[in-house]
Amino acid sequence: MKLFNSYQMGQHALANRIVMAPMTRSRTSQPGNLPNEMMATYYAQRASAGLIVTEATQISDDSQGYSFTPGIYTQAQIDGWRQVTDAVHSAGGKIFNQLWHVGRVSHPVFQGGEAPMAPSAIKPEGTQVWVVDEAHPEGQMVDCPTPREMTQADIDRVVKDFAMAASNAVAAGFDGVEIHGGNGYLIDQFLRTNSNKRRDAYGGSAEKRIRFLLEVVAAVSERIGAGRVGVRLAPFVTFKDMNCPEIVDTILLAAKSLSKMGIAYIHLSEADWDDAPQIPESFRVQLRNLFDASIIVAGRYDLARASEVLSKGYADLVAFGRPFIANPDLPHRLQHQLPLAHFDKGPLFGGGAAGYTDYPAVR
Repeated sequence: MKLFNSYQMGQHALANRIVMAPMTRSRTSQPGNLPNEMMATYYAQRASAGLIVTEATQISDDSQGYSFTPGIYTQAQIDGWRQVTDAVHSAGGKIFNQLWHVGRVSHPVFQGGEAPMAPSAIKPEGTQVWVVDEAHPEGQMVDCPTPREMTQADIDRVVKDFAMAASNAVAAGFDGVEIHGGNGYLIDQFLRTNSNKRRDAYGGSAEKRIRFLLEVVAAVSERIGAGRVGVRLAPFVTFKDMNCPEIVDTILLAAKSLSKMGIAYIHLSEADWDDAPQIPESFRVQLRNLFDASIIVAGRYDLARASEVLSKGYADLVAFGRPFIANPDLPHRLQHQLPLAHFDKGPLFGGGAAGYTDYPAVR
C-alpha cells in the first residue's frame, strides 16, 4: 500500500507517507515554556512516522495563546528542543517544528496585561483559550477579548520573529519548520475578510490579504532555505469565528504563489468534527494543479480514506493526529491492521506522563 512506501519530500527522505500531525499537549516545564525530557520521550516514541510535525510553538513572548505551550525564542527553549530532535533522530525519525503566532486568539494574561494583536480590532466571537493561573491551577477556558489592530511596525517585527524562530529551530536540530497559516490564528486572520478589514497593503483584495503570509514565508525561506519550509492552511475550517466566503479562492491564490517560492509542502488541515463540510473534489484537483511540491492532508483519516486520497494523487502524505496519542506505533498498527487503542481525554492538556508517554506499543 502506498501509505507505507518511502517518499522523497524534496530534500527529505521519509521512511513512509505517514505524518504525525501537530497537537497541542501543554507539557512544557515552567517558568519559561521549556521543552523537556518528557516531551523528548513522547516524540521519540512516535518516530516511526515518516515525518513528525510538532505542537505549535511560539515565535516570541507575545505570540502565545494557551498555557504551557512551548516557545523557540530563548536559548533555554532551543536547548530544550535539542533534547527532542536528538531523541527523534536517534530513533530514526524526521521532525519539523510548527511555528505560530496566535494573533487575536489570546488573552491579556499572555500579553503583559495588554490586548492581543490582530489584523483588525475584531473580537473572535465564541472563542476561548486555556489559561492556568494561581486561582485555577487545573486551568480554565476564558473568552478572548477584542484585540488591537497591528501597526506596520508590528507586522514588520512579527515577520522578523518568524524568520528568527525558524533559524532557532534549525539550531535546535529540526529538519525544517511548518508555518501555521490556518485554524484561526494570526496568518489565517489576515487571509479572511471577516477578520481582516484593513485598508492598507494587507487588506481588501485577496492579493493584499495573502501578502502577510507570503512575506513570512519569504523571510523564513531566506533564513533557512525554502526546501525546509512547509505551510499549514485550513480553507474549510471555520471555528474561532473564521467563516469567510472568499477563503477558498484566497487559499488557491496563495498556493500558486507558494509553489513559485519552492517550499517543501502545503499541509491541508481539514475540518474533523462529525458534521464537518466535505472538501469538494474540485478543490483538491485545483490545489494539485496549482501547487507543484508535496501536499499533506490531515483530518480524521483512516486507512481506507488515506489510501483513496493517495491513489487519486490529491495528496502525497497523510497526517494522523489523535490516533497517535494512544498508539505511539501507529504506522505498525495500520500496516498490520491491528486494533487501535483509544486515548483518555482527561490528560490531553497539561499534566505529566499519564496519558502522554505511558501508552504502550504493541508487543
